[in-house]
Amino acid sequence: MYLRNTVGSNPTLSGLFQTMFFYINIIFLPLIGFFISSIFGRCLGGKGSAITTIFCMILSSFFSFIIFFEVGFSKLPYFIKLLTWFNSEFLLANWGLLFDSLSIIMLIVVTFISTLVHFYSFEYMSHDPHLARFMSFLSLFTFFMLILITADNFIQLFVGWEGVGLCSFLLINFWFTRIQANKAAIKAMIINRIGDFGLALGIFTIYYLFNSVEYQIVFVLVPLYNEFVLTFFDINFSFINIICILLFIGAIGKSAQLGLHTWLPDAMEGPTPVSALIHAATMVTAGVFLLARCSPLFEYAPEALIFVSFVGAITAFFAASTGLLHNDLKRVIAYSTCSQLGYMIFACGLSNYFVGVFHLANHAFFKALLFLSAGSVIHAVSDEQDMRRMGGLKKLIPFTFAVMSIGSFALMGFPFLTGFYSKDVILEVAFSKYNLIGHFCYWFGSIGAFFTAFYSTRLVYLAFLNETNGNRSIILNAHDSSFFMAFPLFLLSFPSVFVGFFNKRFIYWNRN
Repeated sequence: MYLRNTVGSNPTLSGLFQTMFFYINIIFLPLIGFFISSIFGRCLGGKGSAITTIFCMILSSFFSFIIFFEVGFSKLPYFIKLLTWFNSEFLLANWGLLFDSLSIIMLIVVTFISTLVHFYSFEYMSHDPHLARFMSFLSLFTFFMLILITADNFIQLFVGWEGVGLCSFLLINFWFTRIQANKAAIKAMIINRIGDFGLALGIFTIYYLFNSVEYQIVFVLVPLYNEFVLTFFDINFSFINIICILLFIGAIGKSAQLGLHTWLPDAMEGPTPVSALIHAATMVTAGVFLLARCSPLFEYAPEALIFVSFVGAITAFFAASTGLLHNDLKRVIAYSTCSQLGYMIFACGLSNYFVGVFHLANHAFFKALLFLSAGSVIHAVSDEQDMRRMGGLKKLIPFTFAVMSIGSFALMGFPFLTGFYSKDVILEVAFSKYNLIGHFCYWFGSIGAFFTAFYSTRLVYLAFLNETNGNRSIILNAHDSSFFMAFPLFLLSFPSVFVGFFNKRFIYWNRN
C-alpha cells in the first residue's frame, strides 16, 4: 500500500494504520456487511443480517465525517495506491483511492443516506422473508457507489459504474415473482447499457489520445492535446469534444436525462427504500459526479458544454411538466428527481460544476426524506399509491405530514430551506451568462421551478389536506410509522432545512 498527499509527505507507520482504519474501511465496510449477510444470512436470520449491515454502515458513515473534516478543511487530497491491477505495455491501471473535496462531499452524502435507508429498511421490510438478501444488496449497492466516487482512474470508475447498474437491476427486481418488476429491471438494465457503451467508447478514446487512464495524467495533458482533431468526410472534429460527448452519453443513461430517462419512473416497482437510495445518493447522481470529475476535460470542449446545457434544461422542463399529470405518489417524486437532475446537469454545462455538486448534495437529503416519507404514507394506507384515493391523512399521520411538507417545501425552493440555497443559485448563474444557451437554461429552469412548486403542493394537498377518498377500513386503520421508520425521517428533516445554509460557505470556500 502506498499513501501520499499533495504536499508529498512520506507515509509513517501511524499514517498507514490511520489510512487502513479510516480511509480504506469507509469503502470496504459495506462490502464486509454484504458478505456476512449473504453468506451467513441463513444462520443470522433477517434481523441478524440487518443489524450487521446497519452496524457496518454506521461505522463507514462515522469514518466519512472524520475524513470530511481532515481532508475538506485542510484542502490536502489523499491518494492511496492499494495495488497494481494490470500493467500491459503503456496501459497501467491501479487499484487506488482518491480523497479530494469532490469525493468527500459524495462520501458524506452516500454513507449518511445509505445508513438511514438501511435503518429504515429494517422495519419497512421486516415482514419480508428475504430481508437478509435485501440488506445485502443495499450494502453491495453502497460499496460500488463508493468505488465509483473514490476511483483515481477511469477503468476503476467504470467498475463502480457497472456495479451500481447491476445492483439496481437486483434491487428493482427484488420481488422477482412480479412481472412488472421483471420488466422494469430489464428496462433499466438495457437503457443503461446504451449509456454505458458511450462511456466505454469515451474511455477508449481517452486512452487512444493520452495513452493513460489515470485522472492526474489525463487532466494535466488536456491543454497539450486541445488542437488535435479527427477528420471525417473532410470535416474536422475536436478529439476533446468527441471524448466529452461520449462521456456525457454515459451520464445521460445513469442520470436519466431526456432520451434515456424512461427507466427511472419504472424503477418504482422496487421497494420504497430502493427508490430512496437510487434517487438520492447512488445511481442517478453518478452522471453528475462524472461531469464534475471530468471538468478539466469539459472546459476545453465548448461545443460539448452547449450540448450538456441544452439537454439538462430540456430535461428539467420536460420532467417537471410530466410530474404535473401523474397520480402515483412515487412516480411524481421520481419525475421530480429527473427534473432536479436536469438542473444539476445544465449547471455543469454552464461551467459551474461546484453549483451542480452543491445542488446534488442538498437534493440528496430532501429527496431521501420525500421517498422515505412516501413509504411511510404507503405503509399507513395498506400499500395504496394513488393520491386520489388518499386524503385526510393530516390528522391520522401528523408526523409523516410534517416531514413530507418539509421535503416538499425544500424541493420547490422555499426560502431558507436547503433547496433554496442551490436551486436559486443555478438559475442566477444561468441568467448571468449573457448568452443564448444561458438564457435558454434560465427560462426553461424557471418554468420548471414553477411546475415543481405546483406538483409538490398538489401532492401534499391530495394526500393530506383533501377530503378523504379512500376505503373506510383503510383510513380508519391508518397510523404513523414506528420508531425504526420515523427516526430516519426525523434525522433527514434537519439537513433538509439547515444543510444548504451551512454548506454554502464550504462550497464557495472550496471554489476559491
